[in-house]
Amino acid sequence: MAILPESPKPPPKTTTTTNPIHFWFHFIVLASLVTLIFITLTYFYPQDPKTWFINLPTPLRQHYSRGSILKVQLAPNQPQVGVFFIQQGPRESQEKTLFIHGLGCSSFAFWEVVKFLGGKSVHAVAIDLPGSGFSDKVVSVVEDVGESYGVLGRVWEIYEEIKEKGMFSGFDELIENGYVDQERKVRVSRRERVRSIELGSEEMGRVLGQVIDGMRLGPVDLVLHDSAMMLSANWISKNLEFVRSVVILDGGNDRPALPLWALEMLGVREIVLGSRFAFERVISAYCVKSGGGVDVETHRILLKGREGRNAIVGMAKKLNSSFDIAEWAALDGVKSFPMQVIWSTGCSQEWSDQGRQIAKALPQAVFDTHTGGRWPQEHNAIEIAEKVHQFISSLPKSNKQAEEEAIPEHRHTLLDEARNNGHDHPHHHHDHHGHAHPGYMDSYGFGQGREA
Repeated sequence: MAILPESPKPPPKTTTTTNPIHFWFHFIVLASLVTLIFITLTYFYPQDPKTWFINLPTPLRQHYSRGSILKVQLAPNQPQVGVFFIQQGPRESQEKTLFIHGLGCSSFAFWEVVKFLGGKSVHAVAIDLPGSGFSDKVVSVVEDVGESYGVLGRVWEIYEEIKEKGMFSGFDELIENGYVDQERKVRVSRRERVRSIELGSEEMGRVLGQVIDGMRLGPVDLVLHDSAMMLSANWISKNLEFVRSVVILDGGNDRPALPLWALEMLGVREIVLGSRFAFERVISAYCVKSGGGVDVETHRILLKGREGRNAIVGMAKKLNSSFDIAEWAALDGVKSFPMQVIWSTGCSQEWSDQGRQIAKALPQAVFDTHTGGRWPQEHNAIEIAEKVHQFISSLPKSNKQAEEEAIPEHRHTLLDEARNNGHDHPHHHHDHHGHAHPGYMDSYGFGQGREA
């Protein structure tokens, strides 16, 4: 009987399973590399102001050409900074409205609102707060370095001194004079440094006071958007004679629309500001009703350029998180003040409920709603403007307005002539508005710009 050879057994099947740890490891490594590239490009290849301005999209350049610059001082013994503003409507109008944007926003969002009110014979003004938009975002300060910088600080001082005077300046001085001037150390310890502007309530008060005084807006109807309410509340309560009414636009609570983590968290901030898609996702989730479009992209460009992110983060950290609008509304003078609350119904139900709580804390306020998001956009700008105009038109005239209306017409003519002959505020010249070439500020490297 023949023995049949055994057929070879097939090799055992091996099942390979993908380890999820490997996937997450490679994902983290890839994300870290992308973040590192973003940080490196941002750090080593920052755009100079002139290049940044030339590369601006057309809507932003058009917006800049409509505006002017007003010089203000944020603190004593500090240099003045430029505040960009736009305005529409007759300057001799008895109704004057000033728009103050919130954290991360700018006057660009209010252009259509300002334009509408100007067409209604209202002198409407919107500014970019220092650190935002086209306003200055950095300031030069002289700091006393002293001994607090330790060894590294002293090494840096020596390096700066060698770069300025040469390697053997101290030895040459010793040979010539027989000693080394010890006062030189004091001079070296004082160093000029450029730092981001961080706007708090004190600085906001200075800005409001100088803008209202410099542009002769008082008594003014203040429209405070988002976090501007928190920053302005203290100044308003102490300067009621300069304010006719207050309009709160999606503000008054302790939570600005723009989330701080998107601009502060290392790695995330580079992706959010470096990617149009990522920025639109964040803004759509928190600030606007419909994402995308030119208006959202302009906010990203303004935040990304010229130290904009650092200034906004600094401003956010100076917000008064303990601000209680009900306590503020109960202050003497404030509790009888004309107010309006305009609130978005295009966000979440939670946000709509907060609007009702704000209105409840302000029993004297008129409560209105709009269909947009927490930041104004072109599609709902007219809706907001109409509600603001309806409110300010219903207000009684201030004492100043009544007095000016009582002045005969020929006296008005004489006053206007006197102002045109050089009695204007030293930092504000009306003849520049609307007649100068499109303003290119010195900070952009184009020479003398338009200044108000």
